[in-house]
Amino acid sequence: MSGKPPGTSGRGEVRVKVKKSHGLKSSSRQWMARQLNDPYVHAAKAKGYRSRAAFKLLELDGKFHFLKKGARILDLGAAPGGWSQVAAKAGAVVVGADVLAMEDLPGVTFFQADLTDPGTPALLKEALGGPADAVLSDMAAPTTGHRETDHIRTTALVEIALEVAEDTLKPGGIFVAKVFQGGATGALLARIKRSFGEVRHVKPPASRADSVELYMVALGFKATRGAGKSEKQKAPAGKRRSFRKR
Repeated sequence: MSGKPPGTSGRGEVRVKVKKSHGLKSSSRQWMARQLNDPYVHAAKAKGYRSRAAFKLLELDGKFHFLKKGARILDLGAAPGGWSQVAAKAGAVVVGADVLAMEDLPGVTFFQADLTDPGTPALLKEALGGPADAVLSDMAAPTTGHRETDHIRTTALVEIALEVAEDTLKPGGIFVAKVFQGGATGALLARIKRSFGEVRHVKPPASRADSVELYMVALGFKATRGAGKSEKQKAPAGKRRSFRKR
């Protein structure tokens, strides 16, 4: 799959400059200029995607081919909905969860839920109607600028998502999670390798060149701990449920 978003040639593009204005910090001007000049931002708007991150998932799927019609997809950290939107358009059965609110999406069942709440994983499995073909996590903690701290925070989110994946995936399933440069390491990587047949680290073209993010793709889920225990009828697509930790 091409690294450029659809409809861009990479030639003859005019860059937009953000003028200095009273009260606007330099960092804010830089962010605004980056947004205005980002072809993925423009392509997402043109195609109706909720975020440029949609192209990251499209590029990952172009490499690993896990978004299929009828596949059960669990999207963790789903808001604002770019990944869920892509999966639903592919014809998958999509269940999303996030501590943040998210506007309704056609074909997506969304829960405003805390993944650390003991009752949340069972709720998500019931909504899927069976074991997941893929568990996706684009979750990321707010960055502090301190690389080690940011890595620790992101690793903690990967561990939470992995716990859900190990309890939800069917044998042979796939787990995709955002990590930082260096990827999954140490005990976490060893655990993932025990549960999956292959582990890859990928930087999709839609990830900004100056970003430290990578995506870990774990293929061929081996364990069956908890997966598929709930075979109840899935919740109606497009419904939103709130399940907050009290």
